[in-house]
Amino acid sequence: MLDCLAAPVENASPLHCIGPGGLDALLGHLPAGASGFLRATGFAGRAQELALLPGEGGIAGAVLGLGEGAVTPWSFGALAQALPAGSTWRLAEGSAEQAEAAVLGWCLGAYRFNRFKAPKRAPARLVPPPGSEAAIATAEATCRVRDLINMPANLLGPAELAAEVQALAEAHGAACRIIEGEALADGFPAIATVGQGVGPGSPRAPRVAMLEWGEPGAPLVALCGKGVCFDTGGLDLKPPSGMLRMKKDMGGAATVLGLAELVMRLRLPVRLLVLVGAVENAVSGHAFRPMDVIRTRAGISVEIGNTDAEGRLVLCDLLACAAEREPALIIDCATLTGAARVALGPDLPALFTPDDALAETLLAAGRAEHDPVWRMPLHDVYDSWLDSAVADINNVSSRPMAGAIVAALFLRRFVPEGVRWAHLDLYAWNDASRPGRPEGGEAQALRALAEGLATLFGTGRGPVR
Repeated sequence: MLDCLAAPVENASPLHCIGPGGLDALLGHLPAGASGFLRATGFAGRAQELALLPGEGGIAGAVLGLGEGAVTPWSFGALAQALPAGSTWRLAEGSAEQAEAAVLGWCLGAYRFNRFKAPKRAPARLVPPPGSEAAIATAEATCRVRDLINMPANLLGPAELAAEVQALAEAHGAACRIIEGEALADGFPAIATVGQGVGPGSPRAPRVAMLEWGEPGAPLVALCGKGVCFDTGGLDLKPPSGMLRMKKDMGGAATVLGLAELVMRLRLPVRLLVLVGAVENAVSGHAFRPMDVIRTRAGISVEIGNTDAEGRLVLCDLLACAAEREPALIIDCATLTGAARVALGPDLPALFTPDDALAETLLAAGRAEHDPVWRMPLHDVYDSWLDSAVADINNVSSRPMAGAIVAALFLRRFVPEGVRWAHLDLYAWNDASRPGRPEGGEAQALRALAEGLATLFGTGRGPVR
């Protein structure tokens, strides 16, 4: 169990969560001393407003303001750090929907990456109400994704990332294969090319990790994740400022692992094929070069216009492999382009799909889960920008525009017509701390995708609303 959650205890203090419209009823319900204290301090139920209620032995309870707007997990995201360290709380009232949001928000706000630094304080703990299992599963998957993204690249290379896939498979009775060496060069030549810069025999050599789970006959969902454990840009070297956060360039792989964990824990009625391309884009005499022409699994030759556009080369082999299985759906996740961040900022993952119905399902799921994504167009006119004089396709456009769209169009070349496919271009990072969203790695679109899969494949409901 997460350290911010507690087993049921008799001495858990009551936490009242109320908006301005319910304040009078709460004041009438509380003991006279507590209601008088709230009135005297001017408590108004504003969003994130928190008041500790005095009692004979110290603190008798607390009241959280929810504000006038919609109640979301972020409404509760500051509590684990704002309430007294190590104190234990229970929800005093509220709907089941509010309770689920409270559990999720509490857990996500309690998260800190403490692998190398002792926490400043223990989080306050919440006794989760009955029926919180899905919210807890979502929180645990999210925290695992955050841990992976936050891990320094010297401790999370391709071998370690592949080992995370293996460990996830073992935890859920799934099958797992790790493909490397000659088998990788033969079956996933673009991934092998991206990773060749680490040099022959390197312990950080590239790998593909393949997880399979589910009952025969269930619809197959393929999840493909870009797992670039560190991205220097290759010979098209990034400037220092552009390299600063490149340990997070495996955020797509981390996200699909979190999604796979949720699918397996919640037993969604699908079969899973999870493909993670674990690789490092390094600079050396062995690194691939601009204007090289490389092979791909799909047989499409690619001229390298820029070695820093390596993520799409990793994904193109994964997409081709997934498509060979004729899945009901392919989803790929990647921290793919800075252009998506320029267009949408850090909070909105860019969604690309040629399938309008699939797009609406995922957009609606994101709204329901307070985990929004934003659809961007696969604008066919720009497809010719990828033309090459010496190969079937270039990995970049010569025009400095529409970078996220062009990258998605590149990936579309590797998904056969008629295969349902969605591509998520993620930031996977919080630049600053907000309630429930501490600075650092973030599992963007995880809840939206889990809810979308639940809607598409029959359960009608995902992890938590």
